[in-house]
This record gives sequence, C-alpha cells and structure tokens, in this order.
Amino acid sequence: MSRTSESPPVGRPSGEAPPANGLSHGLKQRHLSMIALGGVIGAGLFVGSGAGIAAAGPSIVIAYALSGLLVMLVMRMLGELSAANPASGTFSVHAERAIGPWAGFASGWTFWFMLCVVVGLEGIGAAKIMTGWLPGTPEWAWVALFVVVFCAANLASVKNFGEFEFWFAALKIIAIVVFLGIGVLAITGLLPGTDSPGTGNLTGQGGFLPNGSEGLVLGVLASVFAYGGLETVTIAAAESEHPVQGVARAVRTAMWRIAIFYVGSMAVVVALVPWDDPKVIAQGPYVATLDHLGIPAAGQIMNAVILIALLSAMNANIYAASRMSCSLVGRGQGPKALGRTVGGVPRTAVVVSSGFGFVCVLLSYWRPDDVFMWLLNMIGALILVVWFFIAVSQLILRRRTEREAPERLVVRMWLYPGLTYAALAAMAAVFVLMAREPDTRVKLYWSGGLTLALALAGYIRQVRAARRAGEPAGEITAEDRAPEK
Repeated sequence: MSRTSESPPVGRPSGEAPPANGLSHGLKQRHLSMIALGGVIGAGLFVGSGAGIAAAGPSIVIAYALSGLLVMLVMRMLGELSAANPASGTFSVHAERAIGPWAGFASGWTFWFMLCVVVGLEGIGAAKIMTGWLPGTPEWAWVALFVVVFCAANLASVKNFGEFEFWFAALKIIAIVVFLGIGVLAITGLLPGTDSPGTGNLTGQGGFLPNGSEGLVLGVLASVFAYGGLETVTIAAAESEHPVQGVARAVRTAMWRIAIFYVGSMAVVVALVPWDDPKVIAQGPYVATLDHLGIPAAGQIMNAVILIALLSAMNANIYAASRMSCSLVGRGQGPKALGRTVGGVPRTAVVVSSGFGFVCVLLSYWRPDDVFMWLLNMIGALILVVWFFIAVSQLILRRRTEREAPERLVVRMWLYPGLTYAALAAMAAVFVLMAREPDTRVKLYWSGGLTLALALAGYIRQVRAARRAGEPAGEITAEDRAPEK
C-alpha cells in the first residue's frame, strides 16, 4: 500500500518536515510561540469564567488549578506526538495511526464541528460589544463582517494568519500582564486610592467554598472547557519552517505561562471583588474588577481587549478547522473538494468552515430555542473527547516509537505511562461529574451522541475500505493506507 502524506513512517528523520497535503510552510517560530500563548486566551477566560466564579466562589482558583494540571498533561502528550510526527491533522492523524481510521475520522470531524460552532459563538460575542458601542446596528451584520475579514485573511496565505495571531496574542498577553500587575498592587494596598481588601472576599459571603463541593465541581467543569484552544499550535506547527523544533519549544514554554495567566487571574478577581457581585457575570470578571477599583475608562478598555480576544479566537478557529478538514480529506476521510489547495492554502476548506460558523449565527436568530440550543449542547463535552483520543494515542504510539525510532522523542511525557493513565482517569472523572449535574448532563448526552455517530460512520468507512483492499478492517492504519481517489 502507498503511504499517506499525513502519517510518515516512524523512521523519518526528526528534522525533516513531512509534506502536509500541499500546504505551505509560512509560519515562523515567533508565530508559533504567540499562537501557543495566545490561542487559548479567548472568551472562555475573559467572559465565560464569570459563570465559574458564580458557581464555585473563591474556590474557582482551585478549580482552575486542577483543570490546568490536566491541560498541562494533555499538552505534554500532544507535544510528544506532534514533535515525533508533525502533521496538520495533529491528534486526528495520531489517533488514526494508533487506534484506527475510525478514530481519526471521529476525532477529526468532532473537532471540526466544535470549532465551526465556536466561530459563530465568538462572532456573536464580538458583535454584542460592537452593538454596545454603536446602538442600532444589527448584530448579524457585524458577525458577517468579521467572518468575511478573517475568511479573506486565511484565504491569502498562512503567513497572514500567523501575523494576525501574533499581534492579537501579544495584545491579549500584555492586557493580562497589566491586569495581574494592577491586581497585585491593589491586593497589597500599593495602588493609589485603594486599600488592601485583605482576606475579606475570600472568607466572607459564605467562605472559600460558599456552595460546597457541588459548587467546586461546577467550577471545575466550567474551567475545563475554558482551556480549549491549545491544540491549534500543533496544527500550525506542520506549516512552520521547523515543525519539530517549533512545536517542542512552543509546548514547553506555553503550558506554565498559561496556567499562571488563568489561575493568577482568578485569584486576583476573587480577592478584589465579592464572588456574588452580579457584575461578575453581567460585565465579565475582568471588567467588573477594574470598575470595582475605580480605574477611569477601564471597563471600556477591557471591552476592547475582549473584542480582540474574540476576533483572535475566530481567526484561529477558522484556520484550525480548515486545516483539520483538509488533513482528513487528504487521508480519504471526507469530501475531496475540501482538500484542494491553491498557493499552499486549502481555500475551499476555509470558505466552508467560515460559512458553517456564520450559518450557526443565523440559526441563533432563526431557531434560538431548538436548533441553536441543539448545536450548543452538542459541543458541551467535545474538548474532553478530543483529549481522550490524545491520551489513548500517546499511550499506544509512545511504545511503538520507543521500539522503532526513539530518536524522534524530542518531547517526552512525564512519568510515562503513569501520568497518562492519571490523565485518562481525570477525564473519566469529569465525565462522571457531568453526568451527575443536571445543567451539564444534557450537554454530555448530546456530545456523546455526536461522537458515537461519527465513530460509527468512521468504522463503516473503515470496513468498506478494508473490503475493497481485501484486508481485515482492524489492520488498516494511516501508515499503510492510501488516500481514496
């Protein structure tokens, strides 16, 4: 059998970049570093964290620390896999090589669906900020404008995406660093015009665990989903000048910095603002904190930062969705049209991914109570499904790589296989917690239903491919299977 370009043999020299379905190599190390640092910083942190604070109170700091540990383990595993075999399909390629074509199909299209829906959600959030500044303008028109701009940017070249993300991420990181600096000064009483709050907000209003263990559980669930987005850096690495070194460096430097941003931000917010202040949800925790400190125009400045974060997330999600679909098609796992590249860019995939996101926005106006809610529920736990595939793939491929080409292990998972099993156990625990809570149980069921449907579709394709090839279905892997013509 001929080999797919997305899954090179394990023996390929580690410094050589595998071809990626005709994609260009236009990203530089500075792009990857900023994508790794800024790609995850979006609405989940700036806006969505308010719901977690309302549920967990001050213990949201513990919730973000626990979920942050899980994310660090997942990113270490994904870094190991991606440094050993850089590919634009990232974990989908690894799942296909480790488990089988059905797993690559299910994980890849699951991720694509999630990203496209989130493109719409980020667009809606950005449009709400714009209509707040310019009352009377239609939200859908702003979303359409944003989609067109970032679709065009992604159609031009991968370098455009890299430059957009570089500056977007830089602004987000600067904003968070400034916020943390102001917060530390206020907490210590060194900020002019403010007094140190002491521990009043941490121990008052019901204490550190005002809603008990149930509140902490809800906080953990909210924080887990806020970390989604880190996977984009391993997708982008396949289009960089030095994929192996790039992904290794980006993963190593990003994990602990992002943990500081998330956990540190939550600590500052709950130390300075009462956790039950309604403004934390209505305005968002960052805006509420700066307004509480009485900093002039701080709320509007932070709204501008949040707008940048939302637009950055839209840009990154369109990019990642287009590359994932292009990779799947290159391995015979989707419509051929999505795999066409022009000038190193999968233009059809970019347009389709952008358009699907905008359709989700239209559905939020046309069918807000049924179809749109159905879409929202279906993406509820999909990030955990992706992480599960990553962990299982790393568990299998690590043994194979150690046996066949140990020099490719540029990044190694800590304490393998113990921490990999611990991460899988933590994911299973989160699924159980979701099943216990009425608010998250529906999302778990819908997300699980979508995953099972895609897994079944992938397995049917795998069986049919095996019959055509005259081989047992379970023996076909991405390394010995040619893309379908």
